[in-house]
Amino acid sequence: MTAISRCFENLRRNQECALIPFITAGDPDLHTTAQALEVLDCAGADIIELGVPYSDPLADGPVIQAAATRALQKGTTLEQVLTMLKATTPKLKAPVILFTYYNPILHRGIGRFLDDIKSAGVSGLVVPDLPLEESATLLKPASEQEIDLTLLIAPTSSRERIEAIAHASQGFIYLVSVTGVTGMRSQMENRVSELLDKIRSVTDKPIGVGFGISDIEQARQVRDWGADAAIVGSAVVKRLAEGTPDQGLEAIAEFCRNLKEAVKN
Repeated sequence: MTAISRCFENLRRNQECALIPFITAGDPDLHTTAQALEVLDCAGADIIELGVPYSDPLADGPVIQAAATRALQKGTTLEQVLTMLKATTPKLKAPVILFTYYNPILHRGIGRFLDDIKSAGVSGLVVPDLPLEESATLLKPASEQEIDLTLLIAPTSSRERIEAIAHASQGFIYLVSVTGVTGMRSQMENRVSELLDKIRSVTDKPIGVGFGISDIEQARQVRDWGADAAIVGSAVVKRLAEGTPDQGLEAIAEFCRNLKEAVKN
């Protein structure tokens, strides 16, 4: 059983919803990213999603795009991110999921990429521009490394496609709550509840909801609708970027504690 599957199994045993915060590697710098991983881990994060900055982030909204741009302008590379993770993941209880686009994986080579992220202590992968039809090339080798490749279900997905993605996805299923890019929304769409029911009718795998959760009430709403995890990105990235690095770390620690309390039970 993988680290992510064990995490969800333990949470389900306690009838507890997972909190998965997201941050962008290298914003404001990699030293702060390492500190942020430890802060989130101590503040109640069950799993942590770490975005690798990329020059053409098609799925990311303005907050995360801006963070990636700042990180790239400071020269942040995948190699540096992996070096930082190798030193940091042994200190964490929460498994780390790497959020990256497919081009850097192909550029490095699938086998080498998976070897390198495994050595860095990464437990899972989210690749937003990898469609189901092309996922087999990564699913099998990732599984062999005990790295979960989690696939995304869009609000517009048909029942047949939902079933196929749910069957293939590893670790959990990532339900995109809105049509479009990541970002903070003023309210959660009611159709998320219906989508959760649709997915639940074809699989018992854990379901995480992301792309749009921006505050404690929305996280609690997702939990009440039956999600197994609330994934919170832009709202965390925004807080980390405000003020000095120490102020940002303090802000995400408080936010993470409050989010976890909201979704706990």
